[in-house]
Amino acid sequence: MSEPVQKKQKVTSSSLEQLKASGTVVVADTGDFASIAKFTPQDATTNPSLILAAAKQSAYAKLIDVAVEYGKKHGKTTEEKTEIAVDRLLVEFGKEILAIVPGRVSTEVDARLSFDKEATIAKALEIIKLYKDIGISKERVLIKIASTWEGIQAARELESKHGIHCNLTLLFSFSQAVACAEANVTLISPFVGRIMDWHKAKTGETYTGRNDPGVLSVKKIYNYYKKYDYKTIVMGASFRNVDEIKNLAGVDFLTISPSLLDELLNSQEPVPRVLDVASAKKENIPKVSFIDDESTFRFELNEDAMATEKLAEGIRKFSADIVTLFDLIEKKVAA
Repeated sequence: MSEPVQKKQKVTSSSLEQLKASGTVVVADTGDFASIAKFTPQDATTNPSLILAAAKQSAYAKLIDVAVEYGKKHGKTTEEKTEIAVDRLLVEFGKEILAIVPGRVSTEVDARLSFDKEATIAKALEIIKLYKDIGISKERVLIKIASTWEGIQAARELESKHGIHCNLTLLFSFSQAVACAEANVTLISPFVGRIMDWHKAKTGETYTGRNDPGVLSVKKIYNYYKKYDYKTIVMGASFRNVDEIKNLAGVDFLTISPSLLDELLNSQEPVPRVLDVASAKKENIPKVSFIDDESTFRFELNEDAMATEKLAEGIRKFSADIVTLFDLIEKKVAA
């Protein structure tokens, strides 16, 4: 008597693997590089808040020591030593992250420079030099800059004159996205969750992924970029839940916190592709332009109360965290 044939068990991939299979590049959004490896992201992003949180952990004391010693060696005044040490600390975190991810790391320019084009360019060049000095090519670094008019123009020059790739962050409006594409920046980070936060606070409504204002904003930007063949990468950021992430499956990149990456990794819920180039080409979105038109850009941004408020709030928050980080490093420099 022949043995019964056993049915092969169907293996279902995790939601995270399905997201990657949709064509979306997954990026880890953290300064805690110890938590990155298990998610196998392509890239990683950091910001002052994430670096500050990580810097307070004893596990990263060695990186701080390296940065402080470098600052002491290369600076003259305490203020100068501290600034150099903070820049080196950002690069130390970037170096450790790049030992884990195969792609690029985003390193943010001091948010207090958000309205100073020339200072932003100078700081970006300093950061890239620090990376170069430890053997890391500028091709593996994205300089992260706030999406103010000055920040976008700084990125435009960094990309065109210096070949430095930029990630325009704190992006909340269509006008910011258009200006970034026209500046030929490498990548933008529209903030999904923060857009939803603002609308929820104003209306008291609870939004699901399909009608989430942040999700709708990124979809519009993605469709516009693909319809008009802009090369700038759209990387959704600042998520509140996996529902928002799933409803953007197919977008170029998504940068996701470790907690939400973990949730996706441990789920087998389906993640069908939502966005694609062919569908975007059919969208009826008129073309607009802000090239060398600062006044129109500022007016359009001002007309969007949500974007105006969230951009200002984001710069204040990142500025406060970089000041706290400076204070932490200054005490060590002066010790």
